[in-house]
Amino acid sequence: MSSADPDRSIRSAVAVEPLASGHYAATLSPYYNVVGHPNGGYLQCVMANAALAGATEQGAHHLHALAVASHFVSAPEPGPVQLHTDVRRVGRGVSFVHVTMIQDDRVTTESLVTLGILHEDSPARYIDATPPDIAPVEQCRQSTGSDELNIMRVVDLRLDPATVDWWSGEVAERGEIRAWLRLNDGEGEWSALSLHFACDAIPPATFPLGSSGWVPTMQFTTYVRRIPTGEWLRVRQRCVVIADGTVDERCELFDERGELVASAGQIAMVRFPKGH
Repeated sequence: MSSADPDRSIRSAVAVEPLASGHYAATLSPYYNVVGHPNGGYLQCVMANAALAGATEQGAHHLHALAVASHFVSAPEPGPVQLHTDVRRVGRGVSFVHVTMIQDDRVTTESLVTLGILHEDSPARYIDATPPDIAPVEQCRQSTGSDELNIMRVVDLRLDPATVDWWSGEVAERGEIRAWLRLNDGEGEWSALSLHFACDAIPPATFPLGSSGWVPTMQFTTYVRRIPTGEWLRVRQRCVVIADGTVDERCELFDERGELVASAGQIAMVRFPKGH
């Protein structure tokens, strides 16, 4: 793991500063870019952090973003943005905040954030999700990314050999990727907030089916259910349906206890070369 670097730390990269009541400033970090634009999971964290700040300003006592549902209207650039929060309700159990991200007088992202409190020692009463079978970390293929995938500088991604044939140009019958994922931002383990980023930190599950690298997200919803334990997350990402140029993709994250800690669903556009 690298030493702490405030420019790489997700805690610093999602920080918001108050401008006025319900208005905040943030600087989108280039470390969380994919092909020149901020990663969708990273934007989920920024929106969640603004919602937490806005709700706290209105008297909410909630500590965690349980769900973030976002529409990516246009792609922001790394650099300054403004966030406007509209607290829809401050409740005893949950609070709801609408957040708008604006850059250069243009709306880029809109989110509805559900806030609540997760307890580290609360047992799960019912779980109908099992961790995927993945080869041991040392047997998996490490992704170092490229100059176009800056997020690979802040995560340690190990892809299951059974789901990486697409890397050598082969096309699989199943749209699924399994991997180990560790945060490598210099500041430590996953948190309830950074899990929103983890839900979008591995390659699209359309790649095994032969899609191009162009898979822009239109709508993305992330759910955090447990406070994670340990460094490594076990990740399964799969395609549910591809039709009319879009993909419905699901992601599940399990911590080192084998518990489901977060899940996500997104609708993204997708392209396939002729013949695929």
